[in-house]
Amino acid sequence: SGKVEELRQVVVETGADTVVADGELSPGQMIALEKLLDVKVIDRTMLILDIFAQHAKSREGKAQVQLAQLEYLITRVRGWGGALSRQAGGRAGSNGGVGLRGPGETKIEADRQRIRNDMAKLRREITGMKKARDIKRRQRDSSAVAQVAIAGYTNAGKSSLLNALTGAGVLVEDALFATLDPTTRRAELADGRTVVFSDTVGFIRFLPTQLVEAFRSTLEEVMAADVVLHVVDGSDPFPMEQIAAVNKVIGEIAEETGEDAPPEILVVNKVDAADPLVLADLRNRLDDVIFVSASTGEGIAELESRLELFLNSMDARVTLSVPFSRGDVVSRVHELGTVLSEEYTSDGTVLDVRLPKVLAAELAAFVVQP
Repeated sequence: SGKVEELRQVVVETGADTVVADGELSPGQMIALEKLLDVKVIDRTMLILDIFAQHAKSREGKAQVQLAQLEYLITRVRGWGGALSRQAGGRAGSNGGVGLRGPGETKIEADRQRIRNDMAKLRREITGMKKARDIKRRQRDSSAVAQVAIAGYTNAGKSSLLNALTGAGVLVEDALFATLDPTTRRAELADGRTVVFSDTVGFIRFLPTQLVEAFRSTLEEVMAADVVLHVVDGSDPFPMEQIAAVNKVIGEIAEETGEDAPPEILVVNKVDAADPLVLADLRNRLDDVIFVSASTGEGIAELESRLELFLNSMDARVTLSVPFSRGDVVSRVHELGTVLSEEYTSDGTVLDVRLPKVLAAELAAFVVQP
């Protein structure tokens, strides 16, 4: 009570109209604080949900955030319960008696039922959207194009990095959760290989349980990737905590789905705005890390080279002999693989190539045994 009084004085002195608690408050704590402070009180979960609601763009993103908000709200429904009696006595009910429901109680129950109905409707909608997303992903999986997910803490500069790598023109803001819907872009690396980059929602420490569902589509993008570019904000005072928070969430999802988390390349972004001491500490503590600045372009070429090397290490090296009548196979090999040498013989085109293993198995009929 002493601390609450201290907080009340601060509220009066500053003229604040809202108090935000960095943690989750129970409905009882929220009501008690609002009564004592006489201003609106919200907790960490409500704040994050509010930010999510402002940034959701797609139909699926909006539906997921709305569902998370309703799940949070259903335990905090107050209705007119404070103003109307919660129980009725005497002749208030149809057949009299003590302990019957009064108008306050029935209003709260009606509100809760309406929320439950809305939640059921949203869940059905989201399930329908997931099917469409799964079909698109299956098409991408079978296309043998390498998939790269850009993941990391919120506001680490993932969308800026996607733009720097692909020129995609994706919305970039210096704000938490500016990206809520996974954005997918095709791009060509310097060696001519086509890859698909997916920009994902930022992670955050102590993610409220209601939001894990809203993160589902992003987490699926991360788990389905061939490699993850784990982006860290170099200008943050505590980048190691960001890395730990992201790894924890990915680890939990891997455990839940029973899949192995994909390999990652650690990328420290915003080096142009970072404290040199923090960067020196990161260089000392982390192995195999790339330092870049998406805004100035520093280190982007090195990152592309590292990505090429990594994808090449996952490839199969084969020699193909393709008849002249199958120009479609040659163009596909150029698009999806790395052609090391190409020569023309009387039988057709002979290519020494590195290909994704899926594609190498598909083109087994053209493989020439050494």
